[in-house]
Amino acid sequence: MVDLYYIEDDPNIALAVKEYLEHKNFHVTICATLAEARQHIKDHVPACVLLDWNMPDGHGDDLCQWIRGHWKDLPVIFLTVRGNSTDIISGFKSGADDYVVKPFELEVLYSRLLAVLRRTGNVADQYLSCDGIRIDQNLHAVFCNSEEIFLSTAEYQLLLYLMQNKGKTVTREKILEQVWDVNGSYVNNNTLTVTMKRLRDKLSQPACLKTIRSVGYRMEDTI
Repeated sequence: MVDLYYIEDDPNIALAVKEYLEHKNFHVTICATLAEARQHIKDHVPACVLLDWNMPDGHGDDLCQWIRGHWKDLPVIFLTVRGNSTDIISGFKSGADDYVVKPFELEVLYSRLLAVLRRTGNVADQYLSCDGIRIDQNLHAVFCNSEEIFLSTAEYQLLLYLMQNKGKTVTREKILEQVWDVNGSYVNNNTLTVTMKRLRDKLSQPACLKTIRSVGYRMEDTI
C-alpha cells in the first residue's frame, strides 16, 4: 500500500477521502492540525501529502515550506476552495506539486494523485529517520536536528544499517558482517567500537541509539 498523509480538520471530508483512497490501495493517515502532521512526517515520511489550506493552527503553505526545508522531494498536493487564486499562487511559491479545488470529485483527486506519484516515484523509500536524525539515501546525506552532519564512509554505513533495522536489536557480529565484511574489509570488534563512538559523538550522543549490553545495538524513536 502507498502511505498518504491527509491534513484536513473537517472529519466528514477526511473520512470520505480516506475510505475512497483506501479502496485504491492507499494507506491514509488523517492529521487534524499542522502540528500533528509535522510529528507524523518526522516519525515516518509518506509517499505524498494532501494538504488543506486553512487549518486550525495555521495555513498550509507554512507546512509546505517546512516540508521543502527537510524533504525537498516529498510531493505535496494542496486542496483549496474554488476561486481562491491567492491560495493557489502561494501554494506553488511554497513548493506544492499540484492543487485540487474544493469541492472535488474523488475520482479527480485520485487521478491527480496518480499523476504526481508517476512523476515523483515513492520518495518515502529515500528517507530514513529516528528522532531528530535523518538520512537522505539519494544524497548520502545525514542531518541531525536539521544540521547536516559529515560522516566517514564507515560511520555512514553503520548508521544506515541501524536505521534500516530501526526497532530491532542487531548483534555486533551482524553489523561487522553487513557493514565491513560484505565489502571485503575484515575488521575486529574494536573497529566497530571506535566507529560507534565517533558516530555518537558526531550525532551529539543521541538517546535513540542504544547499546544492548553483550549483544549489540538498537535504534528506536524516543520522542
